[in-house]
Amino acid sequence: MKAIFKRELRAYFHSPLGYVIIAVAYFFTNYYYFSYNLYGNTTDFTTLYSMMFSVVLFLVPVLTMRLMSEEKRAKTDQLLLTAPVSRTAIVLGKYCSAVVVYLVAISATLLDAVITSFVAIVDWPSVLGNFLGIFLLGLALIAICLFLSSITESQVIAAVMGFAVSLFLVLIDAISYVVSSAFWQTFFAYLSFNTRYEPFTLGIVDLPSAVFFVSVAALFIAFSVVTLERRRWS
Repeated sequence: MKAIFKRELRAYFHSPLGYVIIAVAYFFTNYYYFSYNLYGNTTDFTTLYSMMFSVVLFLVPVLTMRLMSEEKRAKTDQLLLTAPVSRTAIVLGKYCSAVVVYLVAISATLLDAVITSFVAIVDWPSVLGNFLGIFLLGLALIAICLFLSSITESQVIAAVMGFAVSLFLVLIDAISYVVSSAFWQTFFAYLSFNTRYEPFTLGIVDLPSAVFFVSVAALFIAFSVVTLERRRWS
């Protein structure tokens, strides 16, 4: 796993992809920071983290689109499958490399809070609660998009499917309001990433929501392992 992790992490920074993702995340973070904190003269980071929800939804598919699909397209997946490493280690190595890049990308939110703390009092429990929320959101989305990347050899298709899932996650709240069945309203509300993420933007560490995001991540990592295992025997 360690070798896979290092290989994938280097791949992010041997191409423009890693730098572009981090730059885009820093741009939007600081744009919202200027618009809502500096211009609004407030130390409340709730709005900034709320706005970053949509940015993360559409940034993660680009972050993960090459992880598995590129191996399949270049036929290097056969080398991985015959290497003395488990399928779980392969998937976890790729997953962890994406998580590290994602952490670097969202670290701009903490940097802005540190800068603000030099001139004003920052509510750090709220900031850290928000950061935990956006981190857990990323864990789940990266696992979902990693699985999507594992079922195609096209990076473009993997990215498009990731965007489609992101759009569905954005619209799922609206669906819960238009269906008449109480069961489906509850079902869609339960699956809503936005609803799960909202308590963290208030600085509340919501344990059920945290378990939900971690469970989604574990489930789709398992799906990716199964997909890789099936490819080995096909």
